[in-house]
Amino acid sequence: MKQKPNLPFWSLWNLSFGFFGVQIAYALQSANISRIFATLGADPHNLSYFWILPPLMGILVQPIVGTLSDKTWTRWGRRIPYLFIGAAVAVAVMCLLPNSGSFGLAVGAAMIFGLIALMFLDTSINMAMQPFKMLVGDMVNEEQKAKAYSIQSFLCNAGSVVGFVFPFVLTWIGIKNVAEKGVIPDSVIWSFYLGAAILILCVIYTTLKVKEWNPQEYAEYNPVSEEKEESANWITLLKNAPSTFWKVGLVQFFCWAAFLYMWNYTTGAIAEVVWDTTDPVSEPFQEAGNWVGILFAVQAMGSVVWATILPQFKNTKLAYAISLVIGGIGFAMVPFLHDQYLQFIPFLLIGCAWAAMLAMPFTFVTNALQGYGHMGAYLGLFNGTICIPQIVAALCGGLVLSLVGHHQSTMMIVSGVLLVIGAFCVTVIKNKN
Repeated sequence: MKQKPNLPFWSLWNLSFGFFGVQIAYALQSANISRIFATLGADPHNLSYFWILPPLMGILVQPIVGTLSDKTWTRWGRRIPYLFIGAAVAVAVMCLLPNSGSFGLAVGAAMIFGLIALMFLDTSINMAMQPFKMLVGDMVNEEQKAKAYSIQSFLCNAGSVVGFVFPFVLTWIGIKNVAEKGVIPDSVIWSFYLGAAILILCVIYTTLKVKEWNPQEYAEYNPVSEEKEESANWITLLKNAPSTFWKVGLVQFFCWAAFLYMWNYTTGAIAEVVWDTTDPVSEPFQEAGNWVGILFAVQAMGSVVWATILPQFKNTKLAYAISLVIGGIGFAMVPFLHDQYLQFIPFLLIGCAWAAMLAMPFTFVTNALQGYGHMGAYLGLFNGTICIPQIVAALCGGLVLSLVGHHQSTMMIVSGVLLVIGAFCVTVIKNKN
């Protein structure tokens, strides 16, 4: 078996460039879903239920995409066809979702339409997102894998910045940021339109620039034969998964539950703490919604900076744990800062945790999976460690909100505690390298 060759920087860049566009779509969804459904009339105690669909679609779609793409060989590649189809569907749905309140539907019907659109959006985003991780697993050697995932993390956060600031920037240039009751503001609608256009352009770029190995070339660089690749089902794969797969999954549980609550409750928390309002149809609430995009962009920029620092740590586990603790401190600060600009500080700290969450788990797991085969299926199954905690957190969100006093800002403290628990769980991981 041949050693996978070192790839030049731009080859590593091209492998992940489409992720920039996919992440714009994901950022628009993350920053605006609670805002959209609150504007449509959802109760804060029920908001978390709308967040069940995205991770549920992820846990269903990504293993399927991983398994099917392991067995797919076409003239266009192994992973890229799934990437392109997912992106095309995402573009169509991004033009529909923010218009949920614009079709003259009753409140209940508008929410159902929005839920269906959200389901298709997250299904397509997951379908487009997963192949990028698989491409790195397929074509990058262990020596360069951390670098490749760091590039992916950088592009992910850069895309996030663009997606997060769109509503604020469009409002600043004169697009309306308020609308009649039950209708999503134009600033949000046009943000989704622009995100859809950038997404498809970025994916086309990756499709044109990346040439995947054919079956013969793949067999030369990977230790598992095609017969073995096709022999195992998901249950068998999970039974045979290395212990690192499960230990990293334990850390993931607490981390992704924490970020689910951030995406779910930050708009309400910032409106409550900084703008002193809980009325979703008010102008201050919509201003808070725009500012949340800025804060999430600050978080993403903090992630970009921290992602360049992480490779400097000799002890990867220590870097992972420190990052999560820093993020936990950031979350705990949010309810106590009443100035909109001071909120930059906690979200910069939260960005440190996000950078580690994007890069570290896949580095640990893909290194541990060398020689196991089924890389796409395993990474699809590993996505369950991202989706399951979000589903659990979403199901429990209303109850937890009631237990902490019905204040959405207090949910930020809950997120901080979850990240610190995740940091302690890092100690059980054994890194192959």
